[in-house]
Amino acid sequence: MLTMTNVKKVFRTDLVETHALRDFNLQVNEGEFVAVTGPSGSGKTTFLNIAGMLETFNGGSYVLDGQDVSHLNDNQRSKLRNEKIGFIFQSYNLIPDLNLFDNVDVPLRYRGFDAKERKQRIEESLETVGLANRMKHLPSQLSGGQQQRVAIARALAGKPRFLLADEPTGNLDSAMAQSVMELLQSINQSGTTIVMVTHDPQLAQQAARNIYVKDGQVSEVHDVLKMHVANA
Repeated sequence: MLTMTNVKKVFRTDLVETHALRDFNLQVNEGEFVAVTGPSGSGKTTFLNIAGMLETFNGGSYVLDGQDVSHLNDNQRSKLRNEKIGFIFQSYNLIPDLNLFDNVDVPLRYRGFDAKERKQRIEESLETVGLANRMKHLPSQLSGGQQQRVAIARALAGKPRFLLADEPTGNLDSAMAQSVMELLQSINQSGTTIVMVTHDPQLAQQAARNIYVKDGQVSEVHDVLKMHVANA
């Protein structure tokens, strides 16, 4: 699903050159649930932005679902991103004066689906996250955990092959965080590949594989299932 080989990302100013990623190598197979951890400033968010084609990179190669994206132009990257990738952010990014139905509808309108197709996708995705009976509510009428579920529904409505989640539980208490994590696990079990950046080691351990990033490189990879079996 995702293969990065020797990816480099350098941020330059007049005085400073910062190497955010250095020979970054990672493969994520179709259907995996991978958690990415590491200290602040280690390159996790840069990796996620490059994986989502929100940022370009300076060297190496990146193949997404069989397509080398290294030399695509902006329009080609946008098209591939809209077709393949769903995003979930820590801050939800819901539009406060739109109800849940319309919040989920916004990216579908940009993709040009007709009204019937959009309605079906919106209702299905809100049903998946358990909020079909709240679709006329405003975000302010929901808890933080429910708002994050709306953000997940918005991502799912596009039927992505691949979900990228950047600290999706960072603004939630532990009970709500676990609820969102269980929802992501359910989505993954239905076949969607998920890569999640998190600072919470307990949540990371619930993913199938843990990637530890340090100084812009993958420094450790752990198969969580094998770790649990070895410790049993």
